[in-house]
This record gives sequence, structure tokens and C-alpha cells, in this order.
Amino acid sequence: MNTNSHMITNISEQLEKEFGKHGTPERAKFDEDAYAFYTSQILLDARKNAGLTQCELAERIGVDKSYVSRIEKGITVPSVAAFYRIVNALGLSVELHPT
Repeated sequence: MNTNSHMITNISEQLEKEFGKHGTPERAKFDEDAYAFYTSQILLDARKNAGLTQCELAERIGVDKSYVSRIEKGITVPSVAAFYRIVNALGLSVELHPT
């Protein structure tokens, strides 16, 4: 009989093991990359839900298609101003709440 020996993993411990503790340069780089990827996926999904091509979005915000592509791939992190232009062009809004 074959049994699974999968163990439950504490994700915080795993992240510390692979990328270092919070406050280290390695962990800060990982967190930055993770947020860039997360943001890129939100914008990609929003663009597709709006029924826009990358070219159409680029025209609306005054950039070239390659810039939109780099954002959606997580290669480029848009400035705050560019982020808000994208959000507005997609008919979205941003809400900030205290934690």
C-alpha cells in the first residue's frame, strides 16, 4: 500500500528559509518582486475584463504597447502616476484603508 507522506508546511518558515527573515535585503527583494507580480496580474485581468487590448490601453494612457506588456509581465513596476492612469483607463478605482 502506497501512503502519502505530505506534511503541512508553515509558509512563513518556508519563506524565511528560502528568502531570509523580514528586514533582510534578500527578503525585501522577494517581497518587492512578489508585489510587482501580484499587481501585474490584477492589471492584466482588469484589462481583459474591460475587453481592451494592450494597444488600446496604451493609447488611453499615452504610452507604447511594450510598456503595458512589461507591466503585465511584472518586469516593470509602474510609477504611482502611471498606475492611477491605468486604473482610471480601466474604469477602476483605488481605495486606501488604514490597517
